[in-house]
Amino acid sequence: MNPMLLALLLFGVMYVLLLLLPEQRYLVALGAAAAFIILGFLPLSSAPGAINWNVLMMLAGTMVTVELFIQSKMPVQMAEKLLQIVPNVQWAVVALSLFSGIISAFVDNVATVLMVAPVGLAVAKQLKTNPVPVIISIAVSSNLQGAATLVGDTTSILLGSYANMTFNDFFWFLGRPGIFFAVEAGALATIPVLLWLFRREKARVTSNVETKVDDYVPTVLLAETVVLLIVASQFPEKPALTNGIICCALAAIGCICALVRRRGNVAELWKAIDYKTLLLLSGLFMVIEGITRAGVIDAVAALFVKLGGGSRLLMYMLIVAVSVLLSAFIDNIPYVATMLPVVSGIAQLMGIAPYLFQFGLLIGATLGGNITPVGASANIAGIGILQKEGYQVSTGDFMRIGVPFTLIAAAVGALAVWLCYA
Repeated sequence: MNPMLLALLLFGVMYVLLLLLPEQRYLVALGAAAAFIILGFLPLSSAPGAINWNVLMMLAGTMVTVELFIQSKMPVQMAEKLLQIVPNVQWAVVALSLFSGIISAFVDNVATVLMVAPVGLAVAKQLKTNPVPVIISIAVSSNLQGAATLVGDTTSILLGSYANMTFNDFFWFLGRPGIFFAVEAGALATIPVLLWLFRREKARVTSNVETKVDDYVPTVLLAETVVLLIVASQFPEKPALTNGIICCALAAIGCICALVRRRGNVAELWKAIDYKTLLLLSGLFMVIEGITRAGVIDAVAALFVKLGGGSRLLMYMLIVAVSVLLSAFIDNIPYVATMLPVVSGIAQLMGIAPYLFQFGLLIGATLGGNITPVGASANIAGIGILQKEGYQVSTGDFMRIGVPFTLIAAAVGALAVWLCYA
């Protein structure tokens, strides 16, 4: 069999198994990486170099710091204070959604839902209103804002590492507004959608700040993570692992402080690290290197160029639309990891800079997960919280909010990127 076709077949089998075995995705990816090594697509000596260790270290360190932040109860107190300034349930939902979006720009989406959803539940119970649409709105808003900054989501970290983008580049890039502003434009466009969906919820909101925060160290550490990443971005010649070292070092400081304050074992904090995601990414990095060496990436890029007919606009729309559609049903982490080299190859074949297509990929893949309940981990987490409370969430319930939310946000965000980088 042609080596390229064999590599493509192996990749296809891996992707099918990723869909069929969601709990064993990391084992599937590692198994596929092993097959690529055994069959000679990726030399064993090159396998460690194919893994982006900086990405893995950034993720691991941030996960621990975020867990400390959650345990400090600071997010819940912030949400309670936010609710004091809204007049009714309608605006409370909008405020909670925007609040979860702001947090998720710097904190993992699932963690954001775990922080804000309990507040949404409390508000719904107090006012005796259905919490299902409230929690769904919080979840989809968390997914949207994950693409806003370098540390907001795994897909953003993947893009930043692949395109060698700094923290600042997400805000201002090549003398133009960065992807942050495109995401925020999409977020602002969803406010009328939420106001329409909750137009009948006019009951007044009363909220007291009852949560006490007795540990401000995690909040400081999270802020320092952002600040130091910004500072590090000013040094283009910095060591490759700089960002990862920053995140891991601050996480270690947080663990030491927690140990001193609690006089106990903080091993539970390391359980906050999603080892399965880290192993999944490790396997994917090796597989992508293998299919790149086999010529699959170049062939797929050439096919896209042929379908797009050489039109930059058609190609951009195709990338965004396909990303939205596929991310509604498959996890966006392996999808983005696979497609980043593809869209970059497309741009190279068309003789243009890759950033337009890379940003379009991130917009589409991040927002597409909001269409269905299984399109993003944050959605699954939100539904799990509702189920624990005895509420059942149908696909129709979710899509009633997810579909208009996604279409508006994706259209506005993609348009903003096009206007800036086309």
